[in-house]
Amino acid sequence: MNDDEIRRVLGLLYQDDTLKTFASLVLGAGDGLPEKSLRKLESGGLAACDESGEWRATPGRFRDLLKATAEPAGRLSPEERVLRTFLVDGRLTTMGMRRDKRLVVLRYIVLVFEPGVRYPEKDVNVALRAFHDDYAALRRYLVDEGLLSREGNVYWRSGGHVEI
Repeated sequence: MNDDEIRRVLGLLYQDDTLKTFASLVLGAGDGLPEKSLRKLESGGLAACDESGEWRATPGRFRDLLKATAEPAGRLSPEERVLRTFLVDGRLTTMGMRRDKRLVVLRYIVLVFEPGVRYPEKDVNVALRAFHDDYAALRRYLVDEGLLSREGNVYWRSGGHVEI
């Protein structure tokens, strides 16, 4: 895939008629849609007509375009590969991973805390909830690995990489 294909798909969705038709297909309303718009969407890979003449949206086309534009895995560092595997849209997909991979993720997460700043437990929980619903387990991992320290209900960053 190339940039022209991406521009073509985006161009189809920029036009009101094809955007409305695509939205209708996604919502399951395929009857009575303009044939011209359906054919345009089909030419861009966003719609398909089956043997019975029923039209359906093919949103998998977006996934294909994203994969085609993604940076090849060979150019990523091992740490970046781990982060891409376990963090999707900024959220941790699982905490059930090997310790070495968990450390990569934890070192990334701890960067939300400023060195030298003390945080009440409530603020730590809010920050960690952005990464995973089980913020208590995440907080415990950070403390156990020496990335956060705790005294009472106050936490501070005690490990990880620091930008200078």
